[in-house]
Amino acid sequence: MTLCLEGFGTALPAHRLTQDEAVALHTTFCRIDSRDARRLRALYRRSGIHTRHSVLLEGSDGPLEERQTFYPPAADDDDGGPSTVRRMAMYEAHAPPLATTAARRALETGAVDPQEVTHLVTVSCTGFISPGVDAKIIEELGLRRDTQRTNVGFMGCHGALNGLRVAASFAGRGEPVVPLVCSVELCTLHFSYGWDPDMLVANALFSDGAAAVVGRAEPNGGGPDRGSSNGSRPWSVAGTGTHLMRDSEDAMTWRIGDHGFRMTLSAQVPGLIESELRPWIVDWLAGFDLTLPDVGSWAVHPGGPRVLASVERALDLDSESTSASREILAECGNMSSATVLFILDRMRAREAPRPCVALAFGPGLVVEATLLT
Repeated sequence: MTLCLEGFGTALPAHRLTQDEAVALHTTFCRIDSRDARRLRALYRRSGIHTRHSVLLEGSDGPLEERQTFYPPAADDDDGGPSTVRRMAMYEAHAPPLATTAARRALETGAVDPQEVTHLVTVSCTGFISPGVDAKIIEELGLRRDTQRTNVGFMGCHGALNGLRVAASFAGRGEPVVPLVCSVELCTLHFSYGWDPDMLVANALFSDGAAAVVGRAEPNGGGPDRGSSNGSRPWSVAGTGTHLMRDSEDAMTWRIGDHGFRMTLSAQVPGLIESELRPWIVDWLAGFDLTLPDVGSWAVHPGGPRVLASVERALDLDSESTSASREILAECGNMSSATVLFILDRMRAREAPRPCVALAFGPGLVVEATLLT
């Protein structure tokens, strides 16, 4: 049995701001002088992002200082902003409803009755609550009370692909399961005050969003179909893979601090991708009797424009191959694990050629891959 993806759903917070507005807010409440403000504006411009959504915004129009009140101006150079406790209280308030909206839309587009769902896999790396987001989804959507729950936590941008792996493993047991995977990320809860180069990049890239996908276990279709014209045939998970890159422990990290979660993103990351991605993925594809030219489309998580460029160079892809990734990045920013599901939803709607390979990177440095046919 294989996991066929029946319905996708996405959800964004009600309010958004442009990247120009985001950098203006940053410079206003973080005590940044005019010289550093110019450097910061250049960083935000290079991000490839036009707009980002946040649960912290109280409006999409009007004076910037009135559109969010969670982050006050820094009192002094040592001010780290709201405590992690306060940030987690906001996660508890906003993550469940956003996740529930995405999950409801996935069920609706897939024409799946909530009572059919047998397994619920939730994904998030930006907050912790218990009872979790999964319990809220079960209550709000009326899923069966014996729905089996699994939480994929704190894995970073590739977490949704790990969630798909879990769902596919349930389908692989040969039972008529209906798994629902839901990712919700509230990255803007972890805005960092001060002038930390690693966190400046994170401040410029990350945003909030939720995405879900519901699937059914169906008889195996005999492996990748190079000649598929897509039509109405559901996309299915044909395989997954993972690779922990050598000497990469400090290339990307995600740790809990007193004033939010803190990310480090080394300048090593593009070089690691360019040196290690191709040989690994060539071997991985060979296990499915595929080569790089056999791949019809690529759903690459846009960690940022440099990550996309590195993947393109490593795999000899043109910019058109990552156009959906760049579009989602421009429209929504980097929503961590939810982002790749936004990309897959758009590619599926456009009937992108298959097989499709989804790629995402996370702390480790780890690459996760999912083969969809």
